Amino acid sequence: MKVLKRIIITIVVLVSLVYFVAIPYIHSEAKKFSPTKSDILKLDKNELEINYSSPSKKGRTIFGDLVPYGKIWRTGANEPTTFTTTQSLKIIDKELPAGKYSLWTIPNKESWKVIFNTKIPNWGVTRVDGNQTTHESKYDYVTVEVPVTKLDEAVENLSITFEDDEKNNTSQNFLSLTWDTTKIMVPIYK
Repeated sequence: MKVLKRIIITIVVLVSLVYFVAIPYIHSEAKKFSPTKSDILKLDKNELEINYSSPSKKGRTIFGDLVPYGKIWRTGANEPTTFTTTQSLKIIDKELPAGKYSLWTIPNKESWKVIFNTKIPNWGVTRVDGNQTTHESKYDYVTVEVPVTKLDEAVENLSITFEDDEKNNTSQNFLSLTWDTTKIMVPIYK
């Protein structure tokens, strides 16, 4: 009986060490390679913020290889990317209430689906194999599809920023994502 008790205590201690020490250490080391970045946009009384981890290209083919086409992506590295709005707004033609959302994407060659999800997990992929995302589709609040623009020159680090496009004396705001030779722009309306 004493041997069984010692075995159980040893297993509990080892599992606790892995969960509370090893995994947080691995996460902190991963952040060194994909630093955290953010951007803020003020629209009248509304403030928008995007927070993400920015991985590097490092000579790799990104979309269609490292990030497969047709599969959900955490849209960055480490924790899921988050999008915060202090007031409701429209993403293309869909209402997005004030709040904080995780941002997920499904990249394809010609267009991407962009998903605003109400659940924000602690990490973007599972701890078991690292290939499955922690995305839960039942919490998807807004999903839109936007076209891909191909860039002439590759962008080394993932960049997610707010942009405006001045055309015909009107200013249109976008959430813009660029990496490798790919760019998408998601229209945002007050």
